[in-house]
Amino acid sequence: MKIEKLPSGSYRVRKTYKGKTYSITFEQRPTQKEALQAMAKELDKVRVDKSNMTFQNAAESYIDMKRNVLSPRTIKEYSETISRFPDWFCNLSIADIDQIQINRLVNELSKDKSPKTVRNYHGFITAIMGTFRPNLKICTILPQKIKNEPYTPTQEDVKRILEEVRDTQFEVPITLACYGMRRSEICALQLEDIEGDVVYINKAIVQNEHNNWVIKTTKTTESTRSVIIPMELADKIRKQGYIYRGHPGNITKHLERLETKLGIPNFPLHKLRHYFASQMSALGVPEADILKIGGWETDHVMKSVYRHSMMDKEEKAKREAAKKLQNALFS
Repeated sequence: MKIEKLPSGSYRVRKTYKGKTYSITFEQRPTQKEALQAMAKELDKVRVDKSNMTFQNAAESYIDMKRNVLSPRTIKEYSETISRFPDWFCNLSIADIDQIQINRLVNELSKDKSPKTVRNYHGFITAIMGTFRPNLKICTILPQKIKNEPYTPTQEDVKRILEEVRDTQFEVPITLACYGMRRSEICALQLEDIEGDVVYINKAIVQNEHNNWVIKTTKTTESTRSVIIPMELADKIRKQGYIYRGHPGNITKHLERLETKLGIPNFPLHKLRHYFASQMSALGVPEADILKIGGWETDHVMKSVYRHSMMDKEEKAKREAAKKLQNALFS
């Protein structure tokens, strides 16, 4: 059995069983015996008799199978998702679930949940059924997505916010967010992660399924990176002796209060990463460099940046056209 070392420093063991590949990760390199025992235990979970297994049992088993692979945050989200399914669906036998039952569930969920939430529930179902009923073909008509263009803060918005947080406990974390850092990355930073004006990002803090805050590796391989910040900011951090000591959620809440106070359209802290990407693009920084500095795995954020840029151009064109028509009609 081959033991592979991953870029993160962890080790992975994989095995194909009945046409499906299973993998287990270890923090330290396991011996062959440890790898075989761990894989045997993993496959025992798969070989269970599914005839009397309920959807809830299957969902919990699915989470257990992924516990060493997924982040604590994802495990928490999966565990919470199970509790939100209606009882009648949770108690269904895996063997009895078919397209009709899934259609009924989607129809029920669509009454009071957003299309995005319904799609997330459906994605969770298909992942579980794909594991325990791989031959079941699922083809569900899902509610149409709602086009949503969340507000991206402007340069003026950000300047006003930074002025308000100056010399407060929120100045450093909110300023670092403007340099493309995630809240989880900011709150996990230690003084030793800053050398000169360079911030080395190699970990994040998230909540696990027990609602405890734990330190983990960064979200993706690309998220492990270094970011250059103003020396003035780096010196301020060193002088105060820490980056941020409060609850991560308090940063978000404080930002919301500031937006209300300043009359700025509401946007979450994470949107400052989009602001960062927009500003870098406007300054002519190549897309590949923006993605690397921000730790993005795909170019999805850049598509959002370009879309907003096109919307601004379209708005300008519409106004110019309306003005020409007005001149033609009333001049």
